[in-house]
Amino acid sequence: MSHNLLKGKRGIIFGALNDMSIAWKVAERAVEEGAMITLSNTPIAVRMGQVEELGEKLNATVLPADATNVDDLNMVFSESVKILGGKIDFVLHSIGMSPNVRKKRTYDDLDYDLLEKTLDISAISFHKMLQVAKKQDAIAEYGSVVALSYVAAQRTFFGYNDMADAKSLLESIARSFGYIYGREKNVRVNTISQSPTMTTAGSGVKGMEHLMDFSERMCPLGNASADECADYCIVMFSDLTKKVTMQNLFHDGGFSSMGMSLRAMTQYSKSIEDYSDDAGKPIYG
Repeated sequence: MSHNLLKGKRGIIFGALNDMSIAWKVAERAVEEGAMITLSNTPIAVRMGQVEELGEKLNATVLPADATNVDDLNMVFSESVKILGGKIDFVLHSIGMSPNVRKKRTYDDLDYDLLEKTLDISAISFHKMLQVAKKQDAIAEYGSVVALSYVAAQRTFFGYNDMADAKSLLESIARSFGYIYGREKNVRVNTISQSPTMTTAGSGVKGMEHLMDFSERMCPLGNASADECADYCIVMFSDLTKKVTMQNLFHDGGFSSMGMSLRAMTQYSKSIEDYSDDAGKPIYG
């Protein structure tokens, strides 16, 4: 159901690949809420994925670009302003990839050339994006820029590897650039730390299905889905959050505040009876 939260706004969505992508869901919701958008992903992702199909569905121009390439980013922002007819109101950075994870290199045996690629693709591209937008003055006053992160930026998760370093850097960039962009242009910059989500990229993380099960058991509200993350992004793009900036916002069903839950603990117990009252009702406290 539309609430016209983005009526008349212009946006750029980076990272949509297929209908498993959070960026794909965000693009659909943004248009549903009244926005006009452009879509961008790498040329190979555009060829191999379904981005053109999404563009046709949403009447959105697809601008193939490498987000690690400043010239490509200059093109995306300048063309988007032309195509959409004015400055950009919101941007989504939904980009992450680790060649070390793909090649099954463990964290204590990283290929450092691949580590540089991980950081460039997954985090430094965010800085490049912000720097290009600011130099072009492409984002409107009180515009909103959001990047997707994960709690592994703060805690160690088996198998998440050098992507954890990338997410830490991503969140730092949001704070550091957010101060400058906010003070000079009233542009807000935030990250959303999403629940583990079975996207194409997420499926490459070792033991992802077990991580999702553990997270589901830990969260009082359960894991947040890609569709629910899209809803949260829409709120962050809207005028309802005009004074929210430099934040890492957890969208994870409460996982980030939990130490141990009953549902998780019973995985390691023979019976739930030890954690029930005399009537057999679970004691969650």
